Amino acid sequence: MNAPLHSLSHFLDPFSSAPGRRSAVLGAPKLSVILDQAKEMRPYLSAHAQMTEKNRRVSEETTQRFKDQGFFKLLQPARYGGYEYGFTGFMDLIAEVGRGCTSTAWGCALGLIHQWLLSTLPKEAQDDVWLENPQAILCGSYAPAARAQRVQGGYLIKGKWSYASNVDNSQWALLGVHFPLLHPDDKPSAGFLLVPKAHWQIEDDWFVMGQAGTGSKSIVITEDVFVPEHRKITFAELSSGQPPGLKDNPHPIYSIPFLSAVPVCLVAPILGTLQGAIDTFVELCESRVTRGAVAGGGNSLRDFFPVQSRLAEATAALDAATLLINRDTTEVEQMAMSGVPITISQRIRNRRDHAYATRLAQQGVDGLFAAVGGAGLTLDQPLQRMWRDANAISRHISLNWDAVSSMVGQHLLGLEPKGQY
Repeated sequence: MNAPLHSLSHFLDPFSSAPGRRSAVLGAPKLSVILDQAKEMRPYLSAHAQMTEKNRRVSEETTQRFKDQGFFKLLQPARYGGYEYGFTGFMDLIAEVGRGCTSTAWGCALGLIHQWLLSTLPKEAQDDVWLENPQAILCGSYAPAARAQRVQGGYLIKGKWSYASNVDNSQWALLGVHFPLLHPDDKPSAGFLLVPKAHWQIEDDWFVMGQAGTGSKSIVITEDVFVPEHRKITFAELSSGQPPGLKDNPHPIYSIPFLSAVPVCLVAPILGTLQGAIDTFVELCESRVTRGAVAGGGNSLRDFFPVQSRLAEATAALDAATLLINRDTTEVEQMAMSGVPITISQRIRNRRDHAYATRLAQQGVDGLFAAVGGAGLTLDQPLQRMWRDANAISRHISLNWDAVSSMVGQHLLGLEPKGQY
């Protein structure tokens, strides 16, 4: 049997030399070694995907396996044992995990991307987390759901923060807040405060039709909790190219503006999902023979023209989406390494491509699922779960095409873009 087109892409990848696919850290494993470890885990992830969905969270065992393999070190600073790779290497890893289980890839992606995010905070905040436990990981709830109260040395907060993916496996949380104005003429300011697990509770309210295994439950703080000043970062600082953490670790990867690359943590799982759906679909076509209740009984599924066409379209969607995201992210990394500012137009284009790549991947999974018939509806058939997960991801506000595309159109028409970029 000829090698599938989608399996040849790594031989032709023009972005293989992207800065984020290399590490200068002495002793850091090669990215190829890390990816091989992820490939070896794929059968385990696939076998546990249905249980992950049933339990509505990624298990402690799976999380520990990721830690043992060093996955969460990928974007972590070297001084805490990290490898200091970049977003392109991150995408390769998460897409590989996503081939086995979308929800697990999402949990791994958020845990891993927050290692980068913590690295933009002051060194004191990083020390608070990683000096005690270098393997600690973080969850986050990005929407400013509470208003912080300014007190001597820091802030008091309480409230409820939703959609904290992988919260069960996290030791700290980055919670979105509105900060008080220091002067009447100041512009409103929002950002994150970093809070340890001992100061919050988990509200088990994640009951959904897709991405159930992400464990995206709510965090609740019922009494005022004090957060010291050094555990704060504003969204403006995250977008500035000069976040506080860069002072003590000037690696360019930590200078990349927040929304220029971070949303790839939401895109990479669905790219892996489409690849996993293609893998599953090919296996199904090789083994399934139609029953023919009305017509066409006794034929191999792979002999039908619509089946062949949908498979071709899915592989084209995967290549197109992957090329878009790789182009943008490689460019961002190269500009960061060269100290070149990333323009507003580039930021908005990247946000467009985050959403459009997601749309392509979702459509690719939709097309495959539409061709499998009744056999694809059973709960032990991975394609139906991939279809639900892909459609759930495409509804995320940061990737929703309607929300993001309107912002892009506004910018192109000379209007003030209203959205996140």
